[in-house]
Amino acid sequence: MNVYDSNRMAALLKPLGYDEVKSPEAADMIILNTCHIREKAAEKIYSELGRLYKIKKSRYVAGERIQIAVVGCVAQAEGKEIFKRAPYVDFILGPQSYQRLPELVVRSTGRRGPAFDLRFSPETKFDQVTTRHYHSHFTAFLTIQEGCDKFCTFCVVPYTRGMEYSRPVEEILIEARHLVKHGVREITVLGQNVNAYNGKAESGSWDLAKLIRSLAEIDGLDRIRYTTSYPANMTKELIQAHSDVPALMPFIHLPVQSGSNKILTAMNRRHNSYDYYCLADSLRKARPDIGLSSDFIVGFPGESESDFKETINLVEEIGFAQAYSFKYSPRPGTPAASLPGQVSEKEKNERLKHLQDVLKIQQSKFNRDCVNKKISVLFDRPGKKRGQFLGRSPYMQAVHVFSERDIIGEIINVNIIKGYKNSLMGEIKSCDSLNSKPMRVQH
Repeated sequence: MNVYDSNRMAALLKPLGYDEVKSPEAADMIILNTCHIREKAAEKIYSELGRLYKIKKSRYVAGERIQIAVVGCVAQAEGKEIFKRAPYVDFILGPQSYQRLPELVVRSTGRRGPAFDLRFSPETKFDQVTTRHYHSHFTAFLTIQEGCDKFCTFCVVPYTRGMEYSRPVEEILIEARHLVKHGVREITVLGQNVNAYNGKAESGSWDLAKLIRSLAEIDGLDRIRYTTSYPANMTKELIQAHSDVPALMPFIHLPVQSGSNKILTAMNRRHNSYDYYCLADSLRKARPDIGLSSDFIVGFPGESESDFKETINLVEEIGFAQAYSFKYSPRPGTPAASLPGQVSEKEKNERLKHLQDVLKIQQSKFNRDCVNKKISVLFDRPGKKRGQFLGRSPYMQAVHVFSERDIIGEIINVNIIKGYKNSLMGEIKSCDSLNSKPMRVQH
């Protein structure tokens, strides 16, 4: 979602004469789009600001002006703290106020102290969605839903992104058609709880399943993905869409966070481990070749060794194509930060290593199981070696092949010959079917 928002900000600044550059040293404006989901991510911002201040100071000595902005969730949560620790920041903008970016750029010029805008107004945030998009030409993100009403006790999203808001159906379809018209073949629809989507249409409210079926009717849109999903919002209709819609990729990111019902209750998750087992089973019945991905938090307050063992059991019984795992990170203002039974860092580290070792084995096995299979790959960039090209499988695996001709933009059935920990190697045979290559469009 931050990638999508960053692209939108770049497009909003275009009419003011700004173009993207490759390094901070060459910029007239540097924007840090931030994440507040974990402490480490937030602290990186202050470290980066210290580095950028040196650039700003050297440019000032040379008689040149450079603006520094902090935007996104850290800006929303710590606006005053940012200015206290980095008073050289020129403006601070929350994630629901990006449409006012051009206004703040003007307001920050010639004033002392940063210009602030931390208002929540999602209804107007998307009003100025520009038809100009920055993407890889063949893949794109498209935000359809923002915010969260779930209030998991560890999570800051409701406080930084606000309550759940779904964009109108027609607005999304217009943006999707524009992307496809300009060469995009794969769209990932985004939301903090994307499967909570409930958008307005002339025929009434649409859920995510209905939206996906409509997106799949867009000529030229070959692949559809969605992230991130909330288990309690997985409907029968959405599960059935995985069976019925060929363009919907057989891969879903479905965060469970823990295998312990005690911890899931403490987290205020609205599912238990049995619910999650049933969801995994239903998805695999609907689409037997589906790959599952998930999120896990270890060391949540009150997590015992037996609770952690239940997480390991869930991982081993369900099996994941890939997963993200983290140590619990107390976020200021969240209920979990003040819960008793805080787990020591030593114990967190040990549990995280154990969990990640299990997950890595599963991911490596999933990749090895692809060997000797034919998998469709959308190639979207050149590799590091001469004649090498990189793309993504339906399961989000990186796939590299060698080809004598340029295959960027094509979807090709690739024979997988090697499976690595994080990627696949394939080869293209003359008998492999090739999708027609779309016309390249200059953006």
